[in-house]
Amino acid sequence: MNRNEALNLVQQYVKNINLINHMLAVEAAMAFYAEALKQNEEIWRITGLLHDFDWEIHPTAEGHPLEGESILRKSLVSEEIIHAIMSHSSHTGIVRITLLDKALYACDEITGLITAVALVRPSKSLYDLTVNSVKKKWKDRAFAAGADREEIELAARDFGVDLWEHVKNVITAMQKIAPLINLAGNINTPTSGN
Repeated sequence: MNRNEALNLVQQYVKNINLINHMLAVEAAMAFYAEALKQNEEIWRITGLLHDFDWEIHPTAEGHPLEGESILRKSLVSEEIIHAIMSHSSHTGIVRITLLDKALYACDEITGLITAVALVRPSKSLYDLTVNSVKKKWKDRAFAAGADREEIELAARDFGVDLWEHVKNVITAMQKIAPLINLAGNINTPTSGN
């Protein structure tokens, strides 16, 4: 399966634009790390893009992503990618073994928190978002309460990256696609300062 085929699969099963934007954000983060770690970028992109493809048809912890596995197999998704997707949810009991598995787990939750922080800023943009902005919201457990801080910390540690360096990396990755995921806000160009 190539990236275009993966996107077609996503568009077949996902109608919620926010969910699609989340999967695109995870894809961007995975691409960032694939390049940094000299991994196969297309495999890492496809993994990020497909990881929640079945959420709308299996919207429970019990169903997602396990019940989507057969669709991935019928779509000829590689075993490497399927394993990473199956292991990105802790409730599946599937152990994260490879760097790909650990990267997906690390990139998933953090993109949601970063998106939430960007959306409450006056600019509603990733372009002026800093690590310090995320740190401030991190301490407020009522903010984006669905973003499990302990899971995010554990995932970064398991992936072998400092939490705040990880936040910086994911912000940088997401900035590259900010207009595509509706997070350019009212800023035309990126600024530095992460």
